Amino acid sequence: MKVTRVMVNEDLRGRYAVGRIVASFVHTGWFSLLVFRFSAAVLRGRNIRGLVNQERHIPRTNGGAPIRVRIYRPIAASGPLPIMLYLHGGGYVHGVPEQFGSVIRNFIDTEPCIIVAPDYRKAVEAPFPAAFDDCYDTLLWIRDHAASLGGRTDKFIVSGHSAGGGLAAAVSLKATDTDDVKIAFQMPLYPMIDDRQNSASVVGNDAPVWDEKANRLAWSRYLDGVTTITPYAAAARCTDYTKLPPTITFVGSLEPFRDETQIYVENLRRANIPVEFEMFDGAYHGFDMMVPDAPISRRANRFLMENFRKFARRYFD
Repeated sequence: MKVTRVMVNEDLRGRYAVGRIVASFVHTGWFSLLVFRFSAAVLRGRNIRGLVNQERHIPRTNGGAPIRVRIYRPIAASGPLPIMLYLHGGGYVHGVPEQFGSVIRNFIDTEPCIIVAPDYRKAVEAPFPAAFDDCYDTLLWIRDHAASLGGRTDKFIVSGHSAGGGLAAAVSLKATDTDDVKIAFQMPLYPMIDDRQNSASVVGNDAPVWDEKANRLAWSRYLDGVTTITPYAAAARCTDYTKLPPTITFVGSLEPFRDETQIYVENLRRANIPVEFEMFDGAYHGFDMMVPDAPISRRANRFLMENFRKFARRYFD
């Protein structure tokens, strides 16, 4: 799918050139990863104003260095509160939870909750299943420590953007497969879930921010050395959607993940899973983060937060 400037929603065109530069920068490989790693180091440990911020280091099931997690909660709210596992984006290869502070705060301001966000291992240091294991271990830790965190102990929320959305879908799948944890609902937002990359929205995609070349590079790193690709590695490979939780998601019409998100939503609906979904015409990947003040980005944020509030009140009654 070739993407031209005229195809982009007029609210986003002002950042079209910058978005193309971002995508091209990702193509530079190791140099871009070094820059992303530096920027992550600068942000690491930064607090979100107006919230209670905490950092913990929790054990991995299989040993090794502990997982750094950030915990956010409202300053004043009566509990116990719902707890959300939030998984940050970054193509499985870069990023830290602190980069998504604005959306974390929006969730908590919209509906009081506790958010636990792990700084999971990235593919450049350890490919699949490292990131997935870190995220799932964090979910199990949340389950076991929910009461001491001031949260609900019976069920939980799983959410994430982009690669974090892919991890969210995979974590929810394992939780329902094993019955380890009850998931109230999930929010895999414009998720990176299909390693096959053969849909019309991926092939030839040269959209701003994230395009086909960046996507193939990131998947090759995440699945480096993996011989059997399971739905826990790429959630689009799931064949049984019947046990998955209610879902909220959205996607842009110009981004590589458009088709895989739509197919995922269709499969959930066929399995009679409640879904709230919207596609934003003329939007490229991460548009809501790239141009947060654009009218289309505000509409996307309103869609997400209104449905988050609705689901939180419906499934935590």
